[in-house]
Amino acid sequence: MDSYELRIQYELSRWKQKVMSDSNIFQTSAKKVQLKLQSLLPEQIQDLLTKTVKNMMVLFMGGSTVFNGSGEEYEALTLRERDLILDKKLNEYKKISAVEGAGTGAGGILLGLADFPLLLGIKIRFLVEAAKIYGYSPKDELERQFMLYIFQLAFSSDSHRKKVFQVIEKWEDKVDENPQVNWEQLQLEYRDHIDLAKLLQLVPIIGAPVGAYVNYQLLEQLGETAKNAYRMRYMKKKEDII
Repeated sequence: MDSYELRIQYELSRWKQKVMSDSNIFQTSAKKVQLKLQSLLPEQIQDLLTKTVKNMMVLFMGGSTVFNGSGEEYEALTLRERDLILDKKLNEYKKISAVEGAGTGAGGILLGLADFPLLLGIKIRFLVEAAKIYGYSPKDELERQFMLYIFQLAFSSDSHRKKVFQVIEKWEDKVDENPQVNWEQLQLEYRDHIDLAKLLQLVPIIGAPVGAYVNYQLLEQLGETAKNAYRMRYMKKKEDII
């Protein structure tokens, strides 16, 4: 194991502590305000958001998403090289999501709601890229299941996030026993994870800058989660080989 991989082992231990810790008082208070605001949204809008998540995820798991390229160009790379490529891709997707958030945020509530499925599509495309970079085929249904667990790990409540982490951490050990994604829970967890700032994107005038900033940060959050989840699998495989 080289010095870079030793450093990654330390970073993974720190990341695990972060994932398994509870939200702080500020985050908990903000969550309560967010849920209160969400309760004020018409039921039809809440149903629309929930159905949007379900429909896009079902299409993704059915293989309807277009997967460009095979990922063969990444086959012989080291972990350091994969991390660098992932960082570059993540920066591209953060910029794309920021532009998209600014554009929809500038249009008030109707375009603000349109941002929800658009951003979800950007996140899915990023996860497909991340899988290929670390040597996994998004054409494999089991790997798409893993990507949805990454998605849940990034955008879930404290209790659900901890359960999801345990599945991801032991993925290589129990590859034939890993549970199928709970669709209803995924939909609700993701919808309820929308940041308070994300709801402010629906407000005219301030919606554009808020949309750009929040989308950028949400991609950053997903990127960190995906990177470390695949690092963990990489290190686990290497340990098994040794």
